[in-house]
Amino acid sequence: MSRGSAQPRTLYPTTRSVVNVVKMKTLRDSASSAAARRTTPSAPCALVVDDDRHIASLIEDALSAEGFQVTLAFDGMSALRRAREHDPDIVILDIGLPGLDGLEVCRAIRKDSSAAILFLTARTQEVDRVIGLELGADDYVSKPFSPREIVARVRAIMRRLKTPAPRAAQRRTIGDVSVDAERREVLVDGRAVRLKPREFDLLWLFARNEGRVFTRDQLIEAVWGYDWEGDRRTVDVHVRRIRRALNDGVGGRPGYLQTVHGLGYKMSGPK
Repeated sequence: MSRGSAQPRTLYPTTRSVVNVVKMKTLRDSASSAAARRTTPSAPCALVVDDDRHIASLIEDALSAEGFQVTLAFDGMSALRRAREHDPDIVILDIGLPGLDGLEVCRAIRKDSSAAILFLTARTQEVDRVIGLELGADDYVSKPFSPREIVARVRAIMRRLKTPAPRAAQRRTIGDVSVDAERREVLVDGRAVRLKPREFDLLWLFARNEGRVFTRDQLIEAVWGYDWEGDRRTVDVHVRRIRRALNDGVGGRPGYLQTVHGLGYKMSGPK
């Protein structure tokens, strides 16, 4: 080959160039994956708490099949840790936990979270069920139960949390109590009052039907659903909690939520 002739160019990339191409592709793929994660709605998170690992596993499988991200805890303390770490949308919580029981766990979760709570109870734990509802639980299921029943209850609770209010007449004001269905906001004399999801649904039903008397069965069908099989006294528990939150009839304030003896309840403004 003559001195002036050009050297032939290689057709093969160098090792360094191959590495650089791979790095660039990896970075692009990572960026695309991150973007996809940011634009993909996250699955709802469920925390299942039961010291019976077999039961917890059955519930986990059933909820995972419905698209939930499920995390497990087998005692009260680990349940509180998981709740802080994962900020679940719903907690399926056994009342009869060893050590820190389900009622104490519910009380602690309610201080920092508005997650829905579904209690798992034994049929003999009627008093605990009422206390649990007082503490802010949304519903309960009695043992023994099937995974399908758990899924049905969870679906019903999640529907209530996500169902948008009707666009027409989304605000009601009765006396100094204002209920905004679109914002799910309650104001008492201009002060914000925090209610649990089902408490709000119950108050909104009363507010948009001012003066109408509802029986307990009508309230259960409208707020809990026609297929609900729990104790009818849960209505009394929720009404009591709403009254307490509104300071209803306390310190000279008018009592808006009124008991109609022998029938049920109604909401009326001051006369």
